Amino acid sequence: MMEVEQPMDTLPARTTTTVTAIPGDGIGPEVMRATQAVLAAAGARIDWEDAVAGAEAFRRGVGSGAPQDTLDSIAANRVALKGPLETPVGFGEKSANVTLRKVFEMYANIRPVREIPGIRTPFAGRGIDFVVVRENVEDLYAGVEHMQTPGVAQCLKIITEAGCERIVSLAAALAEAEGRRKVTVATKANIMKLTEGLMKRVGEAVLKDHPGLVHEHMIVDNCAHQMVVRPEQFDVCVMTNMNGDILSDLAAGLVGGLGVAPSANIGDEVAMFEAVHGSAPQIAGQGLANPTALLLSAVMMLRHIGDFATARRVEHALYVTLEEGRDLTGDIAAPGQGVGTDAYVARVIANLGRESARVPARDYRPITLRHWPAAPWAKPAGSRAVVGVDIFIETVEPPAALGAALAALAEGTPFALQTIASRGAQVWPPQGGTTFLVDQFRARFLLRAPMADAGPAVLDLLGRIGGPRRWMHVEMLQRFDGVDAFSKAQDEIRAG
Repeated sequence: MMEVEQPMDTLPARTTTTVTAIPGDGIGPEVMRATQAVLAAAGARIDWEDAVAGAEAFRRGVGSGAPQDTLDSIAANRVALKGPLETPVGFGEKSANVTLRKVFEMYANIRPVREIPGIRTPFAGRGIDFVVVRENVEDLYAGVEHMQTPGVAQCLKIITEAGCERIVSLAAALAEAEGRRKVTVATKANIMKLTEGLMKRVGEAVLKDHPGLVHEHMIVDNCAHQMVVRPEQFDVCVMTNMNGDILSDLAAGLVGGLGVAPSANIGDEVAMFEAVHGSAPQIAGQGLANPTALLLSAVMMLRHIGDFATARRVEHALYVTLEEGRDLTGDIAAPGQGVGTDAYVARVIANLGRESARVPARDYRPITLRHWPAAPWAKPAGSRAVVGVDIFIETVEPPAALGAALAALAEGTPFALQTIASRGAQVWPPQGGTTFLVDQFRARFLLRAPMADAGPAVLDLLGRIGGPRRWMHVEMLQRFDGVDAFSKAQDEIRAG
């Protein structure tokens, strides 16, 4: 497959750039206006194109939370700045944030974690300065969920080799562009050996091509522990989607919380920069909102479009304001000394041109990334065969009775029943111990001899099972290049 090197920052530094502005919900419009005022005062050459997403879109009946005219604006401009959006919890419409990331395949979420002068935290003074790079479109957040029975839900964890390669390559490129020295790949590969293990294996392969970077692998729960115990050890941390979502929020807590945490969402064609805090409806419209997170996100946006000088001016004006501790919003000011959004913004603007003496200098350079072709990606196998099938069945039969019945049903077919598992634990043949049973079982049938095309045989087996029992999910058990490409239950491994 042809590889094309494409600069992430493709726009000349001093051209005027049109940016889609999505103010968002709650305090979103207030922090957007504040950010736009600071950027204008700093000399940023930006034309803003307003767009709608989130609660207002839901009220219009747009189930995705992102109207077509908003999608068209982002597609045309290729850069967006977004305030916080409201998302229904546990019911109803999809998240507008997820919609935007998926529509434009913004596969990377970048969350800088840097100690901010003047922000009081238990970790202040330790010089924390690292970046969490999170894969942004795959994993459990692909959103492929089903109720398998009325009381059993499943969510498919989808990890691709290409997705792992893209995100680790971006993490390495970012480390090199910012003069960083180490990349930590954090996974749960000790438990999820195929999915999280793929991230570990691909990460190691990609980072071999970056000899100037120190590479380490860390189990993700230990990574969470280490972020709290010794966060100074990290430089760039890269991980799969849900792990990255959780640990990027943890990391933000080290330096002041989500209210001051910037982020970027990067794809081949589009980049969106956003504050990751909530919409804070309880203070919306009162002129009390803190725009720091969106301001820092705008700084990332300025670097993305190549305006490094303005980015530095805005960032340092903000740092100087926070260092001096004058005219800060109530959430970060000393007790009883908070001011409104407008006064805070005025102070930041007054400090444009000043440089912080306390923030270590860091040079930022354009990031060059591989551009992935639009054609579907596929990894060829030298050899492949189907060796069996997993059939997920809804029933309340005891495992012994179910096993006897399914084994009898498989007689006269190319299959033999090997095991039955409940929630990953083998319950037939019995291995001892105790397993809490629900009405969902995984029956594993192995072929008596591998087949190139087992489809007709599987359909025949499903027809035999149907009737008194319901089946709701089928997975082919495949062997690629002589290696079984499926996991085994703990007791099944022990028995083998």
